[in-house]
Amino acid sequence: MLVLNTFANWNWVLITDKLILIGILFAVALGIAAYSTLAERKIAAFMQDRIGPDRAGFFGILQPIVDGVKSIMKEEIIPGRAHKFLFILGPCIFMTVALMTYAIIPWGKDLFINGKPFSLQLADLNVGILYSFAIVSLGVYGIMIGGWASNNKFSLLGAVRASTQMISYELAMGLSLIPIVMMASSLSLRDITEAQAGWNWNIFYQPLAFIIFFTCALAECNRTPFDLAETESELIGGYHTEYSSMKLALFLFGEYVNVFVSATIISILFLGGYHFPGMENLGLSPNWLSIVSICTLFAKIFFMIFVFMWIRWTIPRFRYDQLMKLGWQIFIPLCILNILATGLVMTLFTR
Repeated sequence: MLVLNTFANWNWVLITDKLILIGILFAVALGIAAYSTLAERKIAAFMQDRIGPDRAGFFGILQPIVDGVKSIMKEEIIPGRAHKFLFILGPCIFMTVALMTYAIIPWGKDLFINGKPFSLQLADLNVGILYSFAIVSLGVYGIMIGGWASNNKFSLLGAVRASTQMISYELAMGLSLIPIVMMASSLSLRDITEAQAGWNWNIFYQPLAFIIFFTCALAECNRTPFDLAETESELIGGYHTEYSSMKLALFLFGEYVNVFVSATIISILFLGGYHFPGMENLGLSPNWLSIVSICTLFAKIFFMIFVFMWIRWTIPRFRYDQLMKLGWQIFIPLCILNILATGLVMTLFTR
């Protein structure tokens, strides 16, 4: 009876709404990550004066689907001396962790269905930023486990590089957000977004924090010029050298999911989230305002994804010692100075 009463007391309407939102977010995330691969290949082709994928459907629109089917149909190869359980677990952890960050992202203003609000955020945690950092930091376990379990020295070296790189830049990334938290007086992503209504975008008040956070995001995603975990000239393919078929696809796909997550977090923390100047003065109904806010956020996300890809195909790779020096000797001191400067300005010019 106690169990039945417990189930009866659950808010099944709220649970159903959350499950629907989870399904929508999952489909959107996978779709955007899949077509990010096509966008990257097209952007690379444009910058290198090539055509890029154009055989599978009009303008190559079916290429991500073809690549997915190819990954499923390819032969699964597990090295004979690899630790099989951990070899399979590594990419699963990497992909799962990449998707978990979506839970605390406010995608837009509330929709109203039959007069009831439908929140476009799965969980409005009052420690949203801490949650995102805690989840993102777990991604390194997937890379490290996969590289170690491969029983390949090149894979292990790539995994060690990735782990040290991610740990180093997570420190600077976390410190760069402290001024944002100080200004918003909250760790909630919803509160930080609402504090940037109008022209009050954090990028105008904290340009140094934006530059540091964006650079650290490139390092966290193992994107050029910080792709030292996958250097073909030194490590063959890095931590996923021994992987094939869908397990390799999970690693590569997870990277694009991380790019989407990073672009989303940057848009929320520094570019006003789903706000744009004058949005509240359009005189729209609540539902139309919600749709406009969703489109606004995704426009910013797509722009940031383009910047990620633009940088990849224009900037050469750093040396590993330059990578570590930038993170430990330059970014961390700059973050500390920025925190002190922000505190001083808030003390002198705010009541």
